Amino acid sequence: MAPEYYDTLEISDPEARERAHFAHAVETVRRARTAPGWARRLGGFEPHAAAGRAGLAQLPLLRKSELPALQQADPPFGGFNVTPPGKARRLMMSPGPIFEPECETPDGYGAARALFACGFRPGDIVHNAFSYHLTPGAFIFESGLHALGCAVIPGGVGNTDQQIDAIAHFKPSGYAGTPDFLKLLLDSAARSGKDASSVKRALVSGAALPATLRQELAAREVDVLACYAIAEVGVIAYETAARDGMVVNEHVIVEIVRPGTGDPVPDGDVGEVVVTSFDPDYPMIRLATGDLSAALAGQSPCGRTNMRIKGWMGRADQTTKIKGMFVHPAQVAEIGRRHRELGRLRLVVTRAGEQDVMTLMAECPAAPDGLAVAVATTLAAVTRLRGEVSLVAAGALPNDGKLIADERGVA
Repeated sequence: MAPEYYDTLEISDPEARERAHFAHAVETVRRARTAPGWARRLGGFEPHAAAGRAGLAQLPLLRKSELPALQQADPPFGGFNVTPPGKARRLMMSPGPIFEPECETPDGYGAARALFACGFRPGDIVHNAFSYHLTPGAFIFESGLHALGCAVIPGGVGNTDQQIDAIAHFKPSGYAGTPDFLKLLLDSAARSGKDASSVKRALVSGAALPATLRQELAAREVDVLACYAIAEVGVIAYETAARDGMVVNEHVIVEIVRPGTGDPVPDGDVGEVVVTSFDPDYPMIRLATGDLSAALAGQSPCGRTNMRIKGWMGRADQTTKIKGMFVHPAQVAEIGRRHRELGRLRLVVTRAGEQDVMTLMAECPAAPDGLAVAVATTLAAVTRLRGEVSLVAAGALPNDGKLIADERGVA
């Protein structure tokens, strides 16, 4: 039997998708510049600058870590909302605090596609255990479930006994929430003698899904897939039945860039996830998520043709205080820009004689005389700290996206 797809976009020609996506990107930039926050950030760029990946990569990053300060300076959303707050469906707040609107676009978070890939269908009853309190989590998935035609039990978090009672009574076939809480619900149901056996599939997010937990849930006859989502954009990428990476969603463009920069890295290299969404009300243009991932080569065995990523692989923000000074990944990346003959870089921080010691590990296939001294001079100029330089063979450093490795073992 041929696999089922949410729509034909999922199996479209990759080149046709790129053309359509970057036409959307140009229109998104044009519309976004009517909002004061985007006008300040993109005022020096014409919309057609976003007409391709190379051009998009020249636009400035908006770091998610900047949003709290930007929103405090220009409440409520930093001037990045095109639609006024009073026309939003919901006004929400995430830890940070970061404030977000949910507007009227149906399934504006793109969750329905991920839920469909997980096996949810019209008429299903689904228990939603993401938080309904101020944060967008529950509404990201509820909007997708409603778009699919599913009924939703608004479980939220906590009140485990009540949630088990609701599951036993309504007999949902599906679950949306964190994987840990799904295990907690099933364990609690087993102890109390309540029936939770109706739950056969789950789309999880918001926490790691170790292979051991996936296997345990499978042993309980719950088929679990994961997705990668953030409050500002919704579902960025999702697993399919192939379980071979995560397929990027159709309402976003994803770039993987070197941490501390906006420079795209080659496929397979770990870097920071940067996402551009086409939301007409609250667009995000080159939002640097602070999360690490890597692009996978080739297409998914499930037949979907969009780019794939490995999923969440940790945090990109590795800012570290050394000898009382903050050192940022962008500074390490700057050393690489000044010395193009170097490959991967890693600033290793240790302790010796009760003093901080930093050593820049730098891949270099053929190191000319004097290069280590020159790089050490640049290291001191960029960080204002003295450090050692160790030139190593190409491929010697791990492909994990780390530019700063703090190995001091202290808080």
